[in-house]
Amino acid sequence: MMQTAAPSRSRTLEGVGWMLASGLSFVGVTGVVRHLGTDLPAAQSAFLRFALGLIFVLPALRSLLRDGLPMGALRLFAWRGAFHTVAVIFWFYAMARIPVAEVTAIGYLNPVLVTLGAALFFGERLAWRRMLAIAVALIGTAIVLRPGLRDLGAGHLSQLAAATFFAGSYLMVKRLSGIAGAGTIVAMMSLCVTLGLLPFALWVWEPVTLAQIGWLALVAACATSGHYCMTRAFRAAPLAVTQPVTFLQLIWATLLGALVFGEGVDVFVLLGGAVIIGAISYITWRESRLKPQVVPAAID
Repeated sequence: MMQTAAPSRSRTLEGVGWMLASGLSFVGVTGVVRHLGTDLPAAQSAFLRFALGLIFVLPALRSLLRDGLPMGALRLFAWRGAFHTVAVIFWFYAMARIPVAEVTAIGYLNPVLVTLGAALFFGERLAWRRMLAIAVALIGTAIVLRPGLRDLGAGHLSQLAAATFFAGSYLMVKRLSGIAGAGTIVAMMSLCVTLGLLPFALWVWEPVTLAQIGWLALVAACATSGHYCMTRAFRAAPLAVTQPVTFLQLIWATLLGALVFGEGVDVFVLLGGAVIIGAISYITWRESRLKPQVVPAAID
């Protein structure tokens, strides 16, 4: 097997820097959505966020109109759009109702669920080390949620559902990545999710202010920045280097919740998040040793 040259120290630091910027961007997304709270229905907020986000992918959409989609991609794009549509509704609902740090920690489950889904639906082999890492990640989730020791509300269940449907979306990306470029995948996701959210948004539509539109435009900008920085991080350094840095996103989220929204610092959420990200980092490291593969993070 050919060995990939180790990245230079400067490239490693660059990758870590880009991943730090990505985490801060995504915490900005959660902070703004938390600030908006329940003033708008979750489906309407999600629709406006993605509709405004279309502005950032217009060049790629123009190329799609000119060149068309790859053969066989339309069905996969439709499934990906359906999974992502449901996921973002659940995510917006959860974000307005439970602490920022808990949303972030539960969101770390996405790569674990993707690994399980790839084994169940794509026939990928699950070695005992990966199964052990998945079990550890699930223990971390139990530490975060502590079922039976406290009441779990609709927000917690909604975020678990969001993580599950996001995993379905990422599984579609695994298939699409072999037949379509990254720009096409992102552009089609934005378009399909916007169209998918439209009927749900119209069903619950409430009057929206210019200030709310402005805040949701900021959400779209932060999300775009987060994905861009993440892509630069992946190019600069291996996932085994950049993946553990995502744990700092939980630290930023905890500080945001405590300093801005007056949320208490829950040591169990930090501990559970550390356990989950540790398991994810191990899975990522194993994947990088076996074959080059990107383990997706939470997407907003």
